[in-house]
Amino acid sequence: MIEPITGVVEMRIGVEVGGTFTDLVALDEHGIRVLKVPSTPHSPDEGAFAALVASGIPLDTVEDLSHGSTVATNAVLERKGFLTAFVTTAGFHDILLLQRHGRSSIYDLAYQKPVPVVERADSFEVSERTLSDGSILFRLNIEEIESMLIPALKDRAYRAVAICLLNSYVNPENERLLRACIQAHLPDLSITLSSDITREFREYERASTTALSAYVQPVMDRYVSRFAEKLKEAGFKGRFSVMQSNGGRLPADAMRANAVTALLSGPAAGVTGAARQAARSGYINVITLDMGGTSTDVAVVIDGKPQLTNEFSIDGLPVRIPLLDINTVGAGGGSVIWIDDGGMLRVGPESAGASPGPACYMRGGVRPTITDAHVVRGTIQPENFLGGRMRIDATLARKVLEPIAAHFGMTVEEAADSAIQIANSNIVRAIQVISTERGTDPRDSVLVAYGGAGPLHAPQVALDLGIHTVVIPPNAGVISAYGLVASDFIQFESLTRRGMLDNNAGPWVREIFVEMRQRAIARAQDMNLGGELKISFVAEMRFVGQAFEVSVDLAESEMEGLNAARLRQLFGDMHQKLFYFGAEDSKPIEFVSFRLGLTAPIENLPLLKESEGQAIEPRKIDIYDGRAWHQAIFQSRSDIKPGKSIAGPALLDDPTCTLIVPAGWEATRDSADNMALTYKEVR
Repeated sequence: MIEPITGVVEMRIGVEVGGTFTDLVALDEHGIRVLKVPSTPHSPDEGAFAALVASGIPLDTVEDLSHGSTVATNAVLERKGFLTAFVTTAGFHDILLLQRHGRSSIYDLAYQKPVPVVERADSFEVSERTLSDGSILFRLNIEEIESMLIPALKDRAYRAVAICLLNSYVNPENERLLRACIQAHLPDLSITLSSDITREFREYERASTTALSAYVQPVMDRYVSRFAEKLKEAGFKGRFSVMQSNGGRLPADAMRANAVTALLSGPAAGVTGAARQAARSGYINVITLDMGGTSTDVAVVIDGKPQLTNEFSIDGLPVRIPLLDINTVGAGGGSVIWIDDGGMLRVGPESAGASPGPACYMRGGVRPTITDAHVVRGTIQPENFLGGRMRIDATLARKVLEPIAAHFGMTVEEAADSAIQIANSNIVRAIQVISTERGTDPRDSVLVAYGGAGPLHAPQVALDLGIHTVVIPPNAGVISAYGLVASDFIQFESLTRRGMLDNNAGPWVREIFVEMRQRAIARAQDMNLGGELKISFVAEMRFVGQAFEVSVDLAESEMEGLNAARLRQLFGDMHQKLFYFGAEDSKPIEFVSFRLGLTAPIENLPLLKESEGQAIEPRKIDIYDGRAWHQAIFQSRSDIKPGKSIAGPALLDDPTCTLIVPAGWEATRDSADNMALTYKEVR
């Protein structure tokens, strides 16, 4: 139990809703409090508020409360958004259905394109045309809109409208005029403009992003409103913010106008929290491994900065906004272990979730999961699960794995270990996609593992990647919740502006930078984001004739002296890193788009510390490693003092997870309370 806190100063709380557990981290000058409670998938805000109540912390003492959840993601995956209309330029009615000609599964004879969130019957056209240079060939026909579009919107009782007109990324005038016309007749409709979401070219990606944003906007608006009202009723008067997919947060009110940025809020918070905690020990090049109850999320951090991408899709539908380059696989503690039609052992992507959960949870689960496999192997000790706060049954775990073992003629322990090895292989492949395939050698990084199951899998995953150092933060099971209060306030905006890299490129790029910077600062001021504002600027460039671009960082400090030679050098270096050619190439280069990020850093980064777990008398236990049973030391992680080490095999209990130190590894607690595992011998 967590004791109530009184007399706190500058209390900060992060609440992160996951697929299985809802995590809470509370930090103030007196220390840290952590809490894990089962999620409530049917009503995530109730589960999040229940965690606040269970913490015993008076909300009128909280200065800063940050929240992350999967509400927006689930609305898309489960198709639980509100009825949405899509309005586009005449002639582009079917753009959401036509999509691209590519196939994600080229050998699937029954392949079907991803189903958009807006049906064809809910797509409408308006007569207007903006040319590619931004000039308006002809304006909206207001009479046509009032006589045809408005009645159609009324007939179907739409809750949201997505507007994406041709070339509006260059000139949004017609989009804004259309919004004003609709609002005059239907003021209660939620209206989303593509020019407010992403001002980049490629019509299908822009239309998809706008439709997704409009689809989840009422969902997020209701969710944030309900949560904010509950906080107000409980006496909360502090700052309430919501995590975005780009690794930063925004005030809750601002998120109501840009819901699409919340699609990866939970995983993004984990990457931010892990990167900041690892940096306290001097690790700035890291690969993060967040293994929770439902999935595993991995990301790359270079020089302390999580990497961004514009290439992301959810349920096969593209989202064209800057977000953290996170790769997700269905390998979590609740991932179901099963046998496919070919008789092969498989793990995930289906999860037992929070209800019924793994069989060992005693909530009616009848299928084996990775958590059950760990219980059978001895790498989860039932009497100490979650610091002893949750009871689990080892007999049930063994029972559900017996049919798997019988099918393959294995012992139950061998079947459990085989499933864990498959999960590890899936994680290794996910990391290779965002490291090796992006031009980053994972051997140059350390692996930072967190989440409820991450520290149990990290050593073997690291060895498979050639990494010999693993870092486990304190309270590793709630790092995503910590990342919520340790993240800065960030906003991005993008702009397609085509141009050649010639002798006039330097002044031209500076002009675009000044324009975007002024617009971003004005938006920050509207959101009351003060303090020292930091700017990042990226040019999307390519050789003429290429289909896709390379992201090139342009430092604000060298913007004044930027010239064509320097731009060519920066592009060549990045192209060489990604594709192993281009540094010496003299082919013509063009600019396609620009992305500007504005960061309002938080004051006084909260420090994550080790918290005392349950009192455990060190004892010897048996764990299975795939070949045989071995004796290992089991003790509380907090009993290892800073500067002290423990050699494997050992199992360390954390209030939020379990940490394994395999044979051949040594774990050392450093001055930042991180546990650094070092591989000492080659087996």
